[in-house]
Amino acid sequence: MADSFVKIALEERIDSFNSIKVEKNIYRELDGKGVVPVELDARQLRYISSAGLRLLLRLYKSYPAMKITGVNDEVYHILTLTGFTEFLTVEKAYRVVSLENCKAIGRCAGGALYRLLPDSLLRLCRGSDPLDRIEHERKAARIALVLGIPTAISCDVVKVVDAEGSGVGFGAVYQLPDARSFSEILAEQPDQSDRCVSEFAGMLKQMHATEVPPGRLPDMKETALRQAALLQNLLPEEAGGKLLSLLREVPDGNHMLHGDFHTKNLLLQKDSVLLTDMDTLSVGHPVFDLGQIYAALIGWCESDPGQSERWQCFDFETGRQFWRRVLAAFLGTDDPQKLKAAEDRARIIGYTRLLSGSVGGIYPEADQTSLDGWTNALLQLLGSVDSCLINPFPVSDGAALSFSPEEAHCIQ
Repeated sequence: MADSFVKIALEERIDSFNSIKVEKNIYRELDGKGVVPVELDARQLRYISSAGLRLLLRLYKSYPAMKITGVNDEVYHILTLTGFTEFLTVEKAYRVVSLENCKAIGRCAGGALYRLLPDSLLRLCRGSDPLDRIEHERKAARIALVLGIPTAISCDVVKVVDAEGSGVGFGAVYQLPDARSFSEILAEQPDQSDRCVSEFAGMLKQMHATEVPPGRLPDMKETALRQAALLQNLLPEEAGGKLLSLLREVPDGNHMLHGDFHTKNLLLQKDSVLLTDMDTLSVGHPVFDLGQIYAALIGWCESDPGQSERWQCFDFETGRQFWRRVLAAFLGTDDPQKLKAAEDRARIIGYTRLLSGSVGGIYPEADQTSLDGWTNALLQLLGSVDSCLINPFPVSDGAALSFSPEEAHCIQ
């Protein structure tokens, strides 16, 4: 039948000695079946030579719906180098990792972070396209690394199962001996909080002072406007319109933003700080990162402070104090009025993110109490705040942050 699906297992080697025989065997199995979708099962394939590659090319020309599955790292590397992955569907064979003996370090939207082994971490990705997310994250991490941001890049992609062996998603593995997340440090070594605040704010400044070549990363302002558009039916018309207006007034820019900057995504490895989870890397104004940090450390847990330990591994008050100290270090001021003004602007961004994520299905676990609290807080802010502008760019490396004359009024 023309619609039949044919799966053919490949041998352990395909080279000049056996390629003719392998090709005859494949065509024998396809004989009389028409131009059908073909899956070549490569789980046993350990080596392929140029003769084998020519075989694949001839087969692909006859059966354009062909794909290769179960490909090991070595063969996948060959297929990538020779360009086969550009036109042919090639699926890798993934090592299976069980969560049974992994220590949970913290949850995140769409996944979680685990201690896999003493020298490695596992970032679990759930959802409909986890492999695409992992690959996107790797590409974004390489961009950041080239631009001088100390970044952990995953060394492997694995299939993740639970204690019963049921699949729960895919994960990125990071080989990071002695690395600990800031969440772990704050939870287990509170005496290290001063260092965590300094390193956290310092990394944030370094990112925001880094300019990204145009077109390399998404624009966070566009993302924020899409989020605000999702809330137009949730908010009164005047408030919804003001939210869009405030976001449109945020200056455009090509400064690097992380997009999901929080204590699980910063790692301390000996004396080095590394940034992870780069799939939300983007460009724009720093207020968007500040809003996201507020949402992660405070907003998400406001209606249920116990969420903080489940989400970040430390209690809510630790998160609240950490946020306040980071904001002061980042802005280079202890002035309560300036900090309050900056926090209010960040809160608008944070609540917009949380509410749009709930409406859009990113945070399906958000309960009605949280939704009501975020909505009421956002409405109060929209009734009293007339700008989201902050200009926190460092004058020089390590210097306090300054404000332009045009924007200085925004934190008065």
